[in-house]
Amino acid sequence: MADQTNEKTIKNIKELIKDEKVAMLTTVSTEGKLMSRPMHTQEVEMDKEEIWFITEKDTEKYKDIMHNPAVNLAYAGGSYVSISGTAEFVQDEKKKKEYMNKIVEKVLNTSADDPNVVLVKVKPEIAEYWESGLSVNTVKEFAKKVTSSNSIEEGNDLKDTVRFEEDKR
Repeated sequence: MADQTNEKTIKNIKELIKDEKVAMLTTVSTEGKLMSRPMHTQEVEMDKEEIWFITEKDTEKYKDIMHNPAVNLAYAGGSYVSISGTAEFVQDEKKKKEYMNKIVEKVLNTSADDPNVVLVKVKPEIAEYWESGLSVNTVKEFAKKVTSSNSIEEGNDLKDTVRFEEDKR
């Protein structure tokens, strides 16, 4: 599990992405090219360090993940969050039924009972976020950095990185 210094950052990341329904999932193709696709986030379980999606086996992203499970998730909205991790496929009929809804059925043109439907579980390894927007804190932080002799990265309260520990896997 992440140490105490990371707990606040992990909580903040979950808070930043909880209302962002779409992530850009980047995979590495069998030719070694980076490919990004929008994916509807089904569930964010940061306490278990899991982010869930639903897809089908007859897709390029499925082939990419089978070839190389290293992925990146990018969320953009009121802030920006980038999560690098490892994806795995899970066949859990109960979860598939829980995640399946009319929108997913329409988009995938299928149902939870279809054996081609599979869950994608992403285990985060490294995450970074950048808070943005027109908030007063953002403006103050930017002004402070521009007028400081320190680099933009030093002590930046609007950006943070968390490394999830390997021993939990």
